[in-house]
Amino acid sequence: MALEMQDLMALKSMGNEGSMTPYEQYMVGYKQSKKPSGVAIAGLTVASVGAAAAIGAWIFGPLYGNAKAGQAKEAAQSAKEIAAAQYQAALQLMNTQNANTNATLDRVVRALERETDARTTGDFNITTTINDTLSGQQSGQLSASQVATNEATAQIVAGVMTGKYTESPQKVELFSPAQPFQCGCGCNG
Repeated sequence: MALEMQDLMALKSMGNEGSMTPYEQYMVGYKQSKKPSGVAIAGLTVASVGAAAAIGAWIFGPLYGNAKAGQAKEAAQSAKEIAAAQYQAALQLMNTQNANTNATLDRVVRALERETDARTTGDFNITTTINDTLSGQQSGQLSASQVATNEATAQIVAGVMTGKYTESPQKVELFSPAQPFQCGCGCNG
């Protein structure tokens, strides 16, 4: 039987000017020690909850761990599939870019070949024309009128250079042979 505070106050007021007998003091201390305190109740509650949590973790921990491991495995598999798809897309893009680059390089090489061929042909024609002009011959492909014109031009140039065209069509001698002096007076002398 637990003593209430009112009972303790009543006992204290009854006796010997506020003092209790040693027996009363013993009984009051004994009965108070039997009554649970708030700290003891809180400690018991925390210990009970901790024991329940430990038992729950012991029983349900492996189940929870297995579930989380399964989720992690699924997430890893999804990440692997996404990475593989992105790798394939990047590989396809690189192959397309390489094909475009190769096609562009082929076009540039063909254009350079055409330009080189045109320059070579042009250089040959220019060289042939220069050589023909210097030598007076035509080794290129010319029409008949071009050949006739070139021949006439060559003859005129040759005549001017040799002095043939400096002569008058009527031959005039610049010097006459030495003649005896003849004056108009009738003397021979």
